[in-house]
Amino acid sequence: MSERSTVLVVMDFQRGIVERLGTTEVVAAAARAVDAARAAGVPVFFVRVAFRPGYPEVAATNQSFGAARATRGDAMHEDGPATQIHADLAPRPGEPIVTKRRISAFTGSDLEVLLRGADADAVVLAGISTSGVVLSTVRQAADLDFRITVLEDACADGDPEVHRVLTEKVFPRQAVVTTTDAWVASL
Repeated sequence: MSERSTVLVVMDFQRGIVERLGTTEVVAAAARAVDAARAAGVPVFFVRVAFRPGYPEVAATNQSFGAARATRGDAMHEDGPATQIHADLAPRPGEPIVTKRRISAFTGSDLEVLLRGADADAVVLAGISTSGVVLSTVRQAADLDFRITVLEDACADGDPEVHRVLTEKVFPRQAVVTTTDAWVASL
């Protein structure tokens, strides 16, 4: 039996979200994590949120995405520029880009299938936003029995206090919370 592996999962670092919520420091931390993972042979998976034209995946009752369906037109279209991975984190050939249809990186995507195919038992998470994709993915990854690490400085939220509470008080119940530099040093 082969040794189980860790996968770095970089979530929602797409143009439209980075421009709205990301800071240069958070993007730089995620880029350091990606570079270090590649150098250490740790697989890197990218996750983005996007929809088909007309948002057929989104019910009008969906509080998170229902308004986007009504007001954003093609802004979140899967082929649109806002849903593409930010240039500072450009995926390399062979690195999966997972398209999700909800907040969690698992819901409406094939992330779990890809992680199982990689024989992963651990995920390292970076993402925007802490109270959105990171929180939802931590919870679901825990329920799926993955070991979880959250790179707190490679995550951002529109509300810094919410980010602080999640990374200091909520996530440690199910994940190791560390900095990008500490994780890189552990590789």
